Amino acid sequence: MPPEAPVEITTRLRPVRDRRSAGRTAVVAACVVLGFGLIGGALAGVWLAASEPGKPAEPAGYAEARELWHNAPVDVLFPRTLAGPGAGPGSAARTWTRIVVAPDAACSPAVLAKSLLATVEPLGCERVLRATYTDATASSVITVGLVFTRADAAAQRTLGQGLTARLGQDVPPALSGPSTVAARFGDRQRASWWTSAPADLPVVVTAVSGFADGRTVDAPQPADRAMAKGRTDAVAQSGLGHEAKGITEHLERLLRTTATSAAKEKTR
Repeated sequence: MPPEAPVEITTRLRPVRDRRSAGRTAVVAACVVLGFGLIGGALAGVWLAASEPGKPAEPAGYAEARELWHNAPVDVLFPRTLAGPGAGPGSAARTWTRIVVAPDAACSPAVLAKSLLATVEPLGCERVLRATYTDATASSVITVGLVFTRADAAAQRTLGQGLTARLGQDVPPALSGPSTVAARFGDRQRASWWTSAPADLPVVVTAVSGFADGRTVDAPQPADRAMAKGRTDAVAQSGLGHEAKGITEHLERLLRTTATSAAKEKTR
């Protein structure tokens, strides 16, 4: 949860009886001193909190990003078409087309992998948005997820350090779509995945890719392993690791731009 902000708390002063003028003056002076003391204490608390080690200032757009799940249109968060220059094997260009969008959902095992859910719940898991894309050849399908949390900047920075490696074989759920090329995209069709928690956004971005023809994969691979040089298996050769990691990075950049724009609009 975000750290508590210092607040000024005062009590209502009781009425003072109308006695001698000197007495009234003394009371007023005491109230002034008390007031300055409270204000000074509150300001000192703010300054100390701002300089407290381990609590970095929030990056620009951080607070605005937390609200994007209900403030931004779906076409902004999940554009109908995504261009990924250099996102494929050998830096080949990729283009992804959105084919399925799910309603926003509460954080639960139905929409989040078990280990990721256990990791983000203590931070305050707000909402999960998911969509599924296909590549230009309609041979692969990729489910992407945006997990919005209430993590403060320090917690988010820690969360993002080697997240995929720490979660182990924690593959995100697939999102299928009837009457689409993702109709047969289920748990057994998941081939490669990637999970990322950017330090400057209170969001976890996930992606899981698979073959559009519905073939099963016995051992899904994290994207960095599927992208390793010298791999000759079908998952690596098809570029499914590149698909998962490339679309994750693209959505991160898109979220960052959207959040920064929202912050600038607020200051106008």
